[in-house]
Amino acid sequence: MGLKHIFVRNLKKVRISKGISQMKLAEICNTTPNYIAAIEIGRRFPSLKLIEKIGNALNIEPYRFFIDETGAHKGEFDEMVNLLSKLPEEQRLSIINKISAQ
Repeated sequence: MGLKHIFVRNLKKVRISKGISQMKLAEICNTTPNYIAAIEIGRRFPSLKLIEKIGNALNIEPYRFFIDETGAHKGEFDEMVNLLSKLPEEQRLSIINKISAQ
């Protein structure tokens, strides 16, 4: 499963679990509901700046959107999360940016 798919799945899951509509998330992030919808169906992919805004709006560290918690590689991802959580936010976002570009 690619990172974009993981991001989309996690974004939607977290947004719904927090009880926040696409419209409200768009309002908080200063974007449009159509753009949030396009992200959630995989047609568009947000910038790192918007990923940060979304993370703040949903009260989640942005790197957590990229973690596959389905169990396929959970041990590896848990280790990666542990290592990433020890880095300053700027370095975490730099790593996510490099991964997303692949």
